[in-house]
Amino acid sequence: MRSMLIAPFCLTALLGACAEMGTDVDPILDGPPNAQFQSDLSACRSLARSQTQLDHETLAAIVLGAGIGGLLGEADEGDALGGALAGAVAGAAAGVAGAADTREAVVLNCLRGRGHAVVN
Repeated sequence: MRSMLIAPFCLTALLGACAEMGTDVDPILDGPPNAQFQSDLSACRSLARSQTQLDHETLAAIVLGAGIGGLLGEADEGDALGGALAGAVAGAAAGVAGAADTREAVVLNCLRGRGHAVVN
Protein backbone atom coordinates (compact mmCIF):
# COMPACT_ATOMS: atom_id res chain seq x y z
CA MET A 1 0.00 0.00 0.00
CA ARG A 2 2.87 2.35 0.79
CA SER A 3 4.27 1.99 -2.73
CA MET A 4 0.91 3.12 -4.10
CA LEU A 5 1.37 6.43 -2.30
CA ILE A 6 4.99 6.88 -3.31
CA ALA A 7 4.54 6.44 -7.08
CA PRO A 8 2.21 9.44 -7.67
CA PHE A 9 4.52 11.58 -5.55
CA CYS A 10 7.53 10.46 -7.60
CA LEU A 11 5.74 11.18 -10.88
CA THR A 12 4.68 14.63 -9.70
CA ALA A 13 8.17 15.44 -8.43
CA LEU A 14 9.73 14.24 -11.68
CA LEU A 15 7.47 16.38 -13.84
CA GLY A 16 7.91 19.40 -11.57
CA ALA A 17 11.68 19.11 -11.44
CA CYS A 18 11.88 18.94 -15.21
CA ALA A 19 9.70 21.98 -15.89
CA GLU A 20 12.55 23.94 -17.49
CA MET A 21 14.23 21.01 -19.25
CA GLY A 22 14.94 21.72 -22.88
CA THR A 23 14.24 25.44 -22.68
CA ASP A 24 17.61 26.43 -21.26
CA VAL A 25 19.55 25.49 -24.40
CA ASP A 26 22.38 27.87 -25.31
CA PRO A 27 22.40 27.92 -29.10
CA ILE A 28 25.61 28.14 -31.07
CA LEU A 29 25.43 30.82 -33.73
CA ASP A 30 27.30 31.03 -37.00
CA GLY A 31 28.49 34.58 -36.50
CA PRO A 32 27.88 37.24 -33.91
CA PRO A 33 24.40 37.71 -32.44
CA ASN A 34 22.50 40.74 -33.57
CA ALA A 35 20.78 43.26 -31.29
CA GLN A 36 17.48 41.37 -31.42
CA PHE A 37 18.97 37.97 -30.43
CA GLN A 38 18.43 38.10 -26.63
CA SER A 39 14.84 39.22 -27.05
CA ASP A 40 14.16 36.49 -29.62
CA LEU A 41 15.86 33.87 -27.43
CA SER A 42 13.65 34.83 -24.49
CA ALA A 43 10.52 34.66 -26.65
CA CYS A 44 11.53 31.28 -28.12
CA ARG A 45 12.23 29.86 -24.67
CA SER A 46 8.82 31.06 -23.53
CA LEU A 47 7.23 29.35 -26.53
CA ALA A 48 9.06 26.11 -25.69
CA ARG A 49 7.89 26.28 -22.05
CA SER A 50 4.31 26.36 -23.29
CA GLN A 51 4.78 22.87 -24.76
CA THR A 52 3.36 20.41 -22.25
CA GLN A 53 5.49 17.61 -20.89
CA LEU A 54 2.53 15.38 -20.11
CA ASP A 55 1.66 14.78 -23.75
CA HIS A 56 0.36 11.62 -25.39
CA GLU A 57 3.88 10.25 -25.87
CA THR A 58 4.73 10.68 -22.18
CA LEU A 59 1.44 9.07 -21.17
CA ALA A 60 2.12 6.17 -23.55
CA ALA A 61 5.59 5.72 -22.03
CA ILE A 62 4.07 5.66 -18.54
CA VAL A 63 1.48 3.05 -19.52
CA LEU A 64 4.01 0.93 -21.38
CA GLY A 65 6.46 1.14 -18.48
CA ALA A 66 3.74 0.15 -16.03
CA GLY A 67 2.74 -2.82 -18.17
CA ILE A 68 6.26 -4.12 -18.62
CA GLY A 69 7.13 -3.44 -14.99
CA GLY A 70 4.02 -5.27 -13.83
CA LEU A 71 4.86 -8.31 -15.92
CA LEU A 72 8.47 -8.35 -14.76
CA GLY A 73 7.49 -7.77 -11.14
CA GLU A 74 5.03 -10.65 -11.22
CA ALA A 75 7.47 -13.01 -12.91
CA ASP A 76 10.43 -12.14 -10.68
CA GLU A 77 9.06 -11.53 -7.19
CA GLY A 78 5.32 -12.00 -7.48
CA ASP A 79 4.84 -8.24 -6.96
CA ALA A 80 3.04 -7.01 -10.05
CA LEU A 81 1.90 -3.78 -8.42
CA GLY A 82 5.38 -2.79 -7.26
CA GLY A 83 6.79 -3.61 -10.69
CA ALA A 84 4.04 -1.62 -12.39
CA LEU A 85 4.70 1.41 -10.21
CA ALA A 86 8.45 1.24 -10.82
CA GLY A 87 7.83 0.82 -14.54
CA ALA A 88 5.48 3.81 -14.57
CA VAL A 89 8.14 6.01 -12.96
CA ALA A 90 10.73 4.78 -15.48
CA GLY A 91 8.30 5.43 -18.33
CA ALA A 92 7.61 8.93 -17.03
CA ALA A 93 11.34 9.65 -16.93
CA ALA A 94 11.72 8.51 -20.52
CA GLY A 95 8.72 10.56 -21.62
CA VAL A 96 9.97 13.70 -19.90
CA ALA A 97 13.38 13.27 -21.53
CA GLY A 98 11.68 13.09 -24.93
CA ALA A 99 9.65 16.19 -24.15
CA ALA A 100 12.87 18.03 -23.22
CA ASP A 101 14.32 17.15 -26.63
CA THR A 102 11.19 18.51 -28.29
CA ARG A 103 11.42 21.75 -26.31
CA GLU A 104 15.05 22.20 -27.29
CA ALA A 105 14.11 21.73 -30.95
CA VAL A 106 11.35 24.33 -30.54
CA VAL A 107 13.84 26.91 -29.23
CA LEU A 108 16.36 26.28 -32.02
CA ASN A 109 13.78 26.20 -34.82
CA CYS A 110 12.10 29.33 -33.47
CA LEU A 111 15.41 31.19 -33.58
CA ARG A 112 16.06 29.96 -37.12
CA GLY A 113 12.60 31.14 -38.09
CA ARG A 114 13.42 34.59 -36.75
CA GLY A 115 16.49 34.78 -38.99
CA HIS A 116 19.29 33.76 -36.62
CA ALA A 117 22.04 31.49 -38.00
CA VAL A 118 21.77 28.71 -35.41
CA VAL A 119 24.21 25.83 -35.86
CA ASN A 120 22.98 23.40 -33.20
